[in-house]
Amino acid sequence: MEHRLDRIKEELHAQSYKLTPQREATVRVLLEREEDHLSAEDVYLLVKEKAPEIGLATVYRTLELLSDLKVVDKINFGDGVSRYDLRKEGAKHFHHHLVCTECGSVEEIMDDLLEDVETVVQDQWGFLVQDHRLTFHGICRACQQKNN
Repeated sequence: MEHRLDRIKEELHAQSYKLTPQREATVRVLLEREEDHLSAEDVYLLVKEKAPEIGLATVYRTLELLSDLKVVDKINFGDGVSRYDLRKEGAKHFHHHLVCTECGSVEEIMDDLLEDVETVVQDQWGFLVQDHRLTFHGICRACQQKNN
C-alpha cells in the first residue's frame, strides 16, 4: 500500500498539488477498500474514523480532485449515487463492471474488452478515444441460481 500511496503522492506533485493529511487519509481508505465501490459518504465515514476532524466537504473536494487527476474513477451504476474506484496503477482505461439488477452486486472486469471497438471508432469516425466505460446490467450467477 505504501508504494501506491507514494505513486499517488508523485502524481499529485506532478500536477502541483500536495498530499495533505486529509487527502492522505482519504487515499488510504480507498486503498484499504480497493475492492469496494464507495460513495463519498462511505469514504467520509471511514475517513472520519482515522481523522475525526475531517469534514464531508473536504472528502468531496478530495475525491473530485483525485477524479480530475484520474487517480480515481467516478462511476454511477444507474442508482443516482456516485461511487469512487481507484484506477489500477498503469491502467490505460477505466475497467468494466457487471451490475446485478436483483441483488445490487458489482463485479469488475479487468480485461480491456473494447480495444477493437476503439480502433473502429478512431478509423471510421476520426475520433481519438481517450477513455471508455462499459457497465453491463443484468442478473448475476448467484441470483440466477436462486431463481431456478
